[in-house]
Amino acid sequence: MQRRSFLTSAAGLSAAALARPSLAQGQGAHVLRLIPQADLSILDPLNTTAYPTRNHGHLCWDTLYGLDLDFRPQPQLAAGHVVENDGRRWTFTLRDGPTFHDGEKVLARDAVASIRRWMLRDTHGQTLAQRLDEIRALDDRRFEIRLNRPFGPMLDALAKVSSYPCFIYPERFASQDPGRALTEVVGSGPYRFVAEERVSGSHVVYRKFDGYSPASGAVSLTAGPKLAHFERLEWRNIPDPATAAAALQAGEVDWWEQVAPDLRPLLRGDRGLVVERLDVGGLVAMLRPNHLHPPFNDPALRRALWPAIRQADFMTAIMGDNRDLWRDEIGCFPEGSPMASTAGMAALTGPRDSEAARRAVKAAGYRGEKVVMLHPTDVVNNNNLTAVATDMLQKVGMSVESATSDWGTLLQRRSNRNPPAQGGWSALIVLFGGIDLANPGGHPLLRANGEKAWFGWPTSPRLEELRDAWFDAPDLSAQQEIARDIQARFFEDVPFYPLGQYLIDSAWRSTLTGHRRGMALPLNVRRA
Repeated sequence: MQRRSFLTSAAGLSAAALARPSLAQGQGAHVLRLIPQADLSILDPLNTTAYPTRNHGHLCWDTLYGLDLDFRPQPQLAAGHVVENDGRRWTFTLRDGPTFHDGEKVLARDAVASIRRWMLRDTHGQTLAQRLDEIRALDDRRFEIRLNRPFGPMLDALAKVSSYPCFIYPERFASQDPGRALTEVVGSGPYRFVAEERVSGSHVVYRKFDGYSPASGAVSLTAGPKLAHFERLEWRNIPDPATAAAALQAGEVDWWEQVAPDLRPLLRGDRGLVVERLDVGGLVAMLRPNHLHPPFNDPALRRALWPAIRQADFMTAIMGDNRDLWRDEIGCFPEGSPMASTAGMAALTGPRDSEAARRAVKAAGYRGEKVVMLHPTDVVNNNNLTAVATDMLQKVGMSVESATSDWGTLLQRRSNRNPPAQGGWSALIVLFGGIDLANPGGHPLLRANGEKAWFGWPTSPRLEELRDAWFDAPDLSAQQEIARDIQARFFEDVPFYPLGQYLIDSAWRSTLTGHRRGMALPLNVRRA
């Protein structure tokens, strides 16, 4: 992904900031209070791709390798590795020192069990599993992976920062089926999860893990030491943007992870705050249809919607008219990805015509089936994007039912494969970071392997063949050519609809320093 320039500002002092004492006094010096993008509803990072759970994972667990801002894997729990037999044998050595929160050392058998569990869920991991002959612990610190076919992106896969990172769990947890979410958090990361203080929908609490053994090297994205400079970390869930902004200005919280776009000018005018972009790839909005049930199980009907998709409508609904904050004409790969191309883009860049889409929907045989749209009302961008998508589908003649709920309920319902009338669903808005969508190997919504695919469960043997060929491509040029073929096929099979790419800022009290770049993680931050 192409890195973008960061925004900073400082002007004006709000009366609210003057009216209350700074958190730097007393208890506030030891507590960091963060407003997350949404509530933490699922604890197991292999049971959801939701970003609150991903961020929670980086606080509590660690990976074998981290990724720096140049997207190069760097050792984390691993001390290093050796590759032999033309890429078919990998031997990894763990650092001597990391322990889990229960005091047990991180051992090779924990890594082996964790990789096995991860392979069942992750898109990279599923491909690795197909090429795996054996994975086993050699001793307490070493394990090997033997392959029947080389797997070039091994380190990139183990260093994934998002969409099912390969966190290392104690063997007793990693041996559990990933379909059963872990309910106990025992990791080796810099923070412990405080289960007894969790209040669903309200707040989550972490305490510093004094036994954390940091990696060496420079701090960059998820690479390098992940340090907890606060004894206590509190996530305060405040869904209403105006309330969140007021709490930040008043000093009741320290950091707002994702600032509502219309409140950026207000916060940038407060001299006690910093508004800055930490996320390097922005977010891509997508409409995901459910491929298992009518009407979206018909590819002809899915294709019929292309003339009605106006990406600018979706982007302005959440980001306004400032085009510095969003991009349209986005295909199946985001802007900044070396895999992005113009292949098939006429489907999105040609004349927009809802009436033509209405005729195409009717010609495809639509019979008035109810379209159940999952609609989370407590996450502002998802809420607004879902409203636009619902309106678009109604304009092309589809009967849409808005299934409103909170975010946690949506996450539960989206795993339901039953027909919409039996508790399932037809479509939902999906937001993924550009970093997750940069190539076919890691792109969760491009995977089209049926019931093993991401929620929505598309099936396309051709997309799967092209993805496999991409893994075997000898160089970037060959990868890009295959990616063009993938995008051309994407517009035929329509596993999802891209709705645009947008950029999000964070805001925090000016007394905080040391923020990691690349993702908005509350690690390495300290109070000045």
